[in-house]
Amino acid sequence: MTDTRTPCMVLGDRFGAPPDVGIVLGSGLGALAEQVEGRRVAAYTEIAGFPMSTVAGHAGQLVVGKLAGRSVALLRGRWHLYEGYEPALVTIGVRSLARWGVKNLIVTNAAGGVSPRLAAGDLMLITDQINLTGQSPLVGMPAFVDMSAAYDPGFREAALAASRECGVELKQGVYAGMAGPQYETPAEVRMLAAIGADAVGMSTVLEVLAARHAGIRVLGLSCITNAAAGGGTGAGVDHKEVLKTGAAASERFGRLVTAVLPKLK
Repeated sequence: MTDTRTPCMVLGDRFGAPPDVGIVLGSGLGALAEQVEGRRVAAYTEIAGFPMSTVAGHAGQLVVGKLAGRSVALLRGRWHLYEGYEPALVTIGVRSLARWGVKNLIVTNAAGGVSPRLAAGDLMLITDQINLTGQSPLVGMPAFVDMSAAYDPGFREAALAASRECGVELKQGVYAGMAGPQYETPAEVRMLAAIGADAVGMSTVLEVLAARHAGIRVLGLSCITNAAAGGGTGAGVDHKEVLKTGAAASERFGRLVTAVLPKLK
């Protein structure tokens, strides 16, 4: 039977009880959605207030079902400041999950490696973040949110344990979020290293602010798809290569996520 309510969909009305875990899938990491059992899919155009994601590698779908024995809701695509969206729209997916009743969140992204410890294809557990976008979704509330443990320590321990068990190496580091859409200059990469960033991207930091404001516990995972600014080689950075590297890492990424999900209590 066709659901005729799609233009004004409320997530609870369509999908019922909130899932155990929400997952935001970054560029090139959408293949995990194909592993969801009994999946039900809604295009972003069917969900009230959701704009379309305009970036290659972001399918623009909400996928609900079971993964590794846990009920999950996957945002297969996100929104960015560089698409012209305000922070309220950049974070609408996370805020909608929060209103639905989701209490646990995994945020993922494709990122450039700043630290020489990180190479293309590495997976990185985000230990902390630096918001360099100049924006916050909390402006105007006001909301004085404690960010001293933005990425949940218990979830981080669970991810490291899952990494050991499933044999997928997981490095650790600080993620810096910038507005984009341009990639970083070599001078900016040196600045990022100087202030303590290990990886850099154009997403995630505002979503985590919104999640913590809503009381959601967060686990963050980055797929390092390139050396930031080409790692000083002069090779440059290309979005097609970012997607290609993300796709190549998708099998290991999927193994890690399915190993960690049962451990998120």
